[in-house]
Amino acid sequence: MPKLDRLGEPIYALFRMVIGFLFTLHGAASIFGVFGGHRGSGHAVAVAVWPTWWAALIQLICGALVLTGLFTRVAATLASGSMAYAYFVVHQPQQLLPLQNGGEAAAMFAWAFLLIVAAGPGIWSLDSLLGRSPARASTAGAKPAFGLARFARTQSSGS
Repeated sequence: MPKLDRLGEPIYALFRMVIGFLFTLHGAASIFGVFGGHRGSGHAVAVAVWPTWWAALIQLICGALVLTGLFTRVAATLASGSMAYAYFVVHQPQQLLPLQNGGEAAAMFAWAFLLIVAAGPGIWSLDSLLGRSPARASTAGAKPAFGLARFARTQSSGS
């Protein structure tokens, strides 16, 4: 899979950016009433209404941070937790499965952000540009995909 190894970092960076962008759009729809508004109502959520407005604020801010790759792990942790909360408090009491309770987006966002927490900002991020993320290790000129540099070092030094 040499092609995947070479493309892993850019694909992951695009994944992080798309997830951040989509999350930002959800927040903007609810806060500003754009793109169809909150849940397609055409309206914005009233300011400071718990938990809807606060969730939208988390979506807007954390989505933008993940999109740009700034404070990526912190923002993704908060975003993942907020989506897990949304799933278990709002959706799961209605029915068990996400397909039945309308919680597909919450479940997918929660897991996508958890992946971003684990993998970090990657390339094409402000964290990387500002030197906030660890440098990628290189083995014979090839970079391990998905931020697994530390794992690759421990495996090669341990055997």
